[in-house]
Amino acid sequence: MNDARRLACLRIVLVIVGLIALFGLGPLMLLWPSGWAWESGHAGRSEYALMIVGIYATLGVFLLIASREPMRHLSLIWFTVWSSVVHGAIMAVQSFGGAGHLGHLAGDVPALFIVAAALAVFTPRGDRARMLSADSRDARPE
Repeated sequence: MNDARRLACLRIVLVIVGLIALFGLGPLMLLWPSGWAWESGHAGRSEYALMIVGIYATLGVFLLIASREPMRHLSLIWFTVWSSVVHGAIMAVQSFGGAGHLGHLAGDVPALFIVAAALAVFTPRGDRARMLSADSRDARPE
């Protein structure tokens, strides 16, 4: 896959992940709580859920911004990759720890690994990333 195609795919993945993080997580927690919500809170209200939705909505906004010029936002993209792997791994282990949590192995756990894999596959690395980053800086109007 050539660089232009790879960056086009990366932009699409960033937009999709950004939109899901911004608008999809809250509804998923409500519609499929056994796969997406870790606690129910009091009377259906969960401070934990609000915190997670807020964090991921913020990440979603920044991923959408990164989609415009991905090579200028490599640290954010790699943070998203590695934090998704770590978060997914921790949740996978925790899924086996309590009654009613196995649904996460079909919900948010694989979703995080899919996000990490999709971003990692399309994000240039090493010398290629350095060259493309330099090109994006040179092509930018001052």
